[in-house]
Amino acid sequence: MILSIEHTCDVLVIGCGIAGISAALRAAECGCSVTLLTSANLFSGSSFYPGTWGLGLIGPEDSSDQADLARSIQEVGCGMANPQLVETFVSGIQPAIQEIRNLGIHLRRAVQKDQKEFIPCFDHKYRDWNGIEFDSARPVFSRRIQELGIRTLEHCQVLRLVQHQGRVQGVVAAWEGRIRYLGCRAVVLATGGYGSLFRYHLCTGDVAGEGQTLALEVGCKLVNMEFMQMMPGYLHPAPKTIFNEKTFRFTRMRKADGTSLLPPGKASQALLELRSSHGPFTARLASREVDLALFRAFLADERGVEVTYAQEMVDHPPEFITTYFDWLEREKGLTAADAIHIGIFAHAANGGIAIDRNTFTGVPGLFACGEVTGGMHGADRIGGLSTANGLVFGGRAGQAAAAACAETPQPVGQVEFSPLSHPDPAGATRMLQDAMFRHAMVLRTEEGLTATCNQVEALSHAILSASDQTAAPCVSTYRLARQLTTAQCVLKAALLRRESRGSHYRADYPTQDTAQQHPIVVTQQAGQVTAAFQN
Repeated sequence: MILSIEHTCDVLVIGCGIAGISAALRAAECGCSVTLLTSANLFSGSSFYPGTWGLGLIGPEDSSDQADLARSIQEVGCGMANPQLVETFVSGIQPAIQEIRNLGIHLRRAVQKDQKEFIPCFDHKYRDWNGIEFDSARPVFSRRIQELGIRTLEHCQVLRLVQHQGRVQGVVAAWEGRIRYLGCRAVVLATGGYGSLFRYHLCTGDVAGEGQTLALEVGCKLVNMEFMQMMPGYLHPAPKTIFNEKTFRFTRMRKADGTSLLPPGKASQALLELRSSHGPFTARLASREVDLALFRAFLADERGVEVTYAQEMVDHPPEFITTYFDWLEREKGLTAADAIHIGIFAHAANGGIAIDRNTFTGVPGLFACGEVTGGMHGADRIGGLSTANGLVFGGRAGQAAAAACAETPQPVGQVEFSPLSHPDPAGATRMLQDAMFRHAMVLRTEEGLTATCNQVEALSHAILSASDQTAAPCVSTYRLARQLTTAQCVLKAALLRRESRGSHYRADYPTQDTAQQHPIVVTQQAGQVTAAFQN
């Protein structure tokens, strides 16, 4: 089908989380006409996930702390972070925090900042800790979007990027029941990670891994796709609520059959103390045994593991834990005295589209920021840096995209588009999510990863060209196709990395191998996904 251009702007931003909003604001402040579109509602994605109280945000305490934070990112990342991106990232955090403070967004500060709960996840010292509260951020961002005249398109599903003579100049998207061609001079991808590739995930359904494949299709590279955060979450009550890892040292945990998850004694308590220092699973620390036991129990019985808390914590919770339980009681009706059941969930991606320090993807006209990108984090990520990433690189993406507009011609007037179909997209998605949960989360093996790769390829073969040009079936099929490709990227990188490093744990290769201390780059040529170690 031939589509004529229906709407043009200078900068088109795809994604309405912290990164996308930051990019849209900066591009508009540079004088560009900006359209901000999302497949969900405004203020969506992991940034505004309803299963937690708000956004943790950390940065260096002052300029003298920048070098230490950069070193810590590299150490925690197990050598998988890009040094140039880390340097740019760390130097930009404090200005970005000041910028949102100047907008009028309330940042929660620690009162008793010397409590160990305020040491960021995986970090070794206190940083400048801030908390962005959703109820403060939404109205402030909304007002600024209106002041700058940014056009917003909600429930607009991007089907593919439009590329003309090697330059990205718009998108084909389904919006308000029709397939449309929206043109622009530059595109910013801020579509988030790929958590909803997994059956159990602590993110909204729009965090589907589509942006990674959109980028692959026009010639971008992906990096560090095997590294993603997996962390405990509630199964019952209040499903998909993020579990506060700071409480681990106060927990009593029992499997579905009533037996203790861990052997009683000082050794297990020491593991729980260590596990209280970080949210996501990591193979780097001895506390991995807590997650491995929890995930095995979850696989054996999807009712999960029952958690109750010591009376000490119920009566005298530390400040950081108090903040969490105040929110939990207000929003979910639960207190520290209530028993809960937890499992391990997919959460956030540490890898994604490879970018330079100005967020350029290597493809003219295309920039990317936020969780859809990779390189500024490594095999593990320090807590509070995901929000900082969105702010810092979101602003840089908006500025770089605005600068690119000056040398870019108007988009081409018409494009050709071929609809696709699948007999059962919803059923195929459930099969994908179940296989990824069982074989590509905490416990990864050659056998399980290979079997899942084969299953993904079989599901992909059922996608065919279609004559039906209506929007609804096309949207569901394109979303499935993108998810299947992004799943292949994760699986092939995980298969290639035959070691355990950070968030990537291979049960058949349980130790770290210094010979594999190189990032893995994923590319696509003629529809084939390939993973290779970076030279």
